[in-house]
Amino acid sequence: MKYTGLLLTLICLASFQSRAGSLLVEAESFKNHGGWSVDQQFMDLMGSPYLLAHGMGARVEDATTDVEFPATGEYNVYVRTYNWTGPWFDGKGPGKFRLKVGDVSIDTILGDTGDRWMWQYAGKVNINDKRQRLALQDLTGFEGRCDAIWFTTKKNDMPPSDVRQLEKFRAKALKQRNPEVLKYDFVVVGGGIAGMCAAMSAARLGLRVALVQDRPVLGGNNSSESRVHLGGRINKAPYTNLGNMIKEFGPKEGGNSRPAYVYEDEKKMEWIRSNENIDLYVCEHANAVVMSGNKIKSIVAQNILDGTRHVFSAPLFADCTGDGTIGYLAGADYLIGRESKSQFNEKSAPETPDMMTMGSSVQWYSVDDKKPSSFPEFNYGIEFNDESCEKVFKGDWEWETGIGRDPIKDAERIRDYATLVIYSNWSYLKNHLKDNQKWQNRSLGWVAYIYGKRESRRLVGDHVLTEQDVKERIPYDDGTVTTTWDIDLHYPDPENGKWFPGNEFKAISLGDRIYHYAVPYRCFYSRNINNLFMAGRDISVTHIALGTVRVMRTTGMIGEVVGMAASVCHRNDCLPRDVYTTYFSELKELMNTGAGDPAVPDNQKYNWGFTLEKE
Repeated sequence: MKYTGLLLTLICLASFQSRAGSLLVEAESFKNHGGWSVDQQFMDLMGSPYLLAHGMGARVEDATTDVEFPATGEYNVYVRTYNWTGPWFDGKGPGKFRLKVGDVSIDTILGDTGDRWMWQYAGKVNINDKRQRLALQDLTGFEGRCDAIWFTTKKNDMPPSDVRQLEKFRAKALKQRNPEVLKYDFVVVGGGIAGMCAAMSAARLGLRVALVQDRPVLGGNNSSESRVHLGGRINKAPYTNLGNMIKEFGPKEGGNSRPAYVYEDEKKMEWIRSNENIDLYVCEHANAVVMSGNKIKSIVAQNILDGTRHVFSAPLFADCTGDGTIGYLAGADYLIGRESKSQFNEKSAPETPDMMTMGSSVQWYSVDDKKPSSFPEFNYGIEFNDESCEKVFKGDWEWETGIGRDPIKDAERIRDYATLVIYSNWSYLKNHLKDNQKWQNRSLGWVAYIYGKRESRRLVGDHVLTEQDVKERIPYDDGTVTTTWDIDLHYPDPENGKWFPGNEFKAISLGDRIYHYAVPYRCFYSRNINNLFMAGRDISVTHIALGTVRVMRTTGMIGEVVGMAASVCHRNDCLPRDVYTTYFSELKELMNTGAGDPAVPDNQKYNWGFTLEKE
């Protein structure tokens, strides 16, 4: 009897353990991504990087990984996914995929229901062997997306949907460890042109630098992921050696929306890795800060592939994220949208402030197949006809969405609308346009999924650059980088608005010519976070003034100056503001010399800058 009772107890315990078994698998951590792409752009909104089936209408190769279940038994399966056309279309969406567990492909189609990120119940699966291979099977090539997969032996054991609760759930399920602490003299967050130059400038002046970048490539908008040309001019008075370093890594060719090789990603990577004072951390997304009073003590970054975290500690930081993310997390003062006319006395500003920002571009191009090619029918809420469709072979900067929408909260929607329009328009050209001979032999060659953003938060410094500063050439004793671009601001295209009022996907550029102008150093550090620099489009400017400083050769020179200023701080044990009040003569000496090699020729074919020269 004792033996029988013990046996029954063990059977019940085993049954309970099986019912209580669970396994969380993050899609981005799959060992083999196949044709799926890792997208981390919106993880601060929806909580995680995810895998994206970006196939431009052609199915992508399966993503696969091997996992070990805690026990055999029957598991309920939930998949966190998003029907990305939900905001515009009520029916089933195009981003369809299936989950395969071992040899069993679960019948449920995923990714085509709902209108937000959600846990979709996929069904049940019997696990007879604890080691299994998982596969994400794309069905359409139309942006199916998978964040995570939850296996549980419990009934109705769906993970939370709230992002904050889900964050705690992930930490517990994945048994996240305490992050490693890494100490540096200077931490630069953001590996676009500004961040690259800030890191290299400081490193060449002797600082130990961490460059933290959330993508696998460098260059930001000038990388092969977004494909935007390097605009602006370098080597202009009063500091004619600023910008030499951009010649060292800048692509020789230029232009927007061109083949990947044009943007020379590897050249940028080799340039950064050539300096032993720089530790480069790619695929690391900074999403938390630790404060000590009005100073940043450290930042926390999450690896977008395996979820591990690192803590980067330093006396000085530079926010080169474009979105002002580090400043925002630290509590820095910032501006967003358009300021009112009265706020900075700008003649071109509106009477009342609003959220009108320049939009983001998802560029694309088609290729000639030399023979007829097809494209699937794609109609998910955007209707075209022979008059409203765009009869073009490629989309350049003017394919711009999100003007007037919140560039932070609406970020994924802005990118997705651009993608929706591109596929819808191309489908119409291929399948419905009456006179479409020009498109019969063409197929989509490239569509960006990493979009090119122009404007979001701007961190406030001791000086805010304004329209009148630039137009009236108001001189300041701390003038540094010379801006050479027009005050170039973008607005919805009225012609496009005739067909898609309030939902324009094309933009126009309205610019005011200016003379070359030296931007004050006080625009490059935060007025209330004492050890924070900024370089890039998040510097201290109004919406109007952003129109001239936002192009990448200019932001690269800003990064160069910020790296120099960090070296002055390091040498004198001081803060960014002290460089202006006490040590500006040292910074001037460095700017006169420049951080780059003046002997390197400027072989770049595109050296665009539209302003008037007047020394």
